[in-house]
Amino acid sequence: MKNMLTGFVLALVSLSVMADHHGVKDADLHAAIKAFDHAYAVNDIETYFDFYADDATVYVGDGRVDLAEYRQMWAELMASGGGVELNEMSDLQVQVMADGGAAVATSFIDNRTRWPDGSVTTSRAFETDVWHKIAGEWKVVSLHYSEISPE
Repeated sequence: MKNMLTGFVLALVSLSVMADHHGVKDADLHAAIKAFDHAYAVNDIETYFDFYADDATVYVGDGRVDLAEYRQMWAELMASGGGVELNEMSDLQVQVMADGGAAVATSFIDNRTRWPDGSVTTSRAFETDVWHKIAGEWKVVSLHYSEISPE
């Protein structure tokens, strides 16, 4: 009985160590996700777009958009006095693939955007970001942002 109890305790300790290690290993991914979201929320175009892989696909609004066109659209919005006033992420779920080099992050987004004419729009959306570790850095290789009706 003592051996069985010792084995059980060792198994629990091993699982705890593995869980702690897993969290540390993914800390850079979670930091990247947080920084990516923050850059968008504060209209930091350079930092936001630096998180995208060169060949990333982006799906917003009515369809897939070219990354260079998407960047240009945001630069023009900021230059003309528009910008994000609120971009709040909730219910973030992150799935890291077994090899540790890819991940999928999903969340709800509550957004408020100010347009150059002074109008403001609010929306609720569901966002899926596919991340890939490229040359030691986490990059977004695909983003899908779909507005949903408020509940």
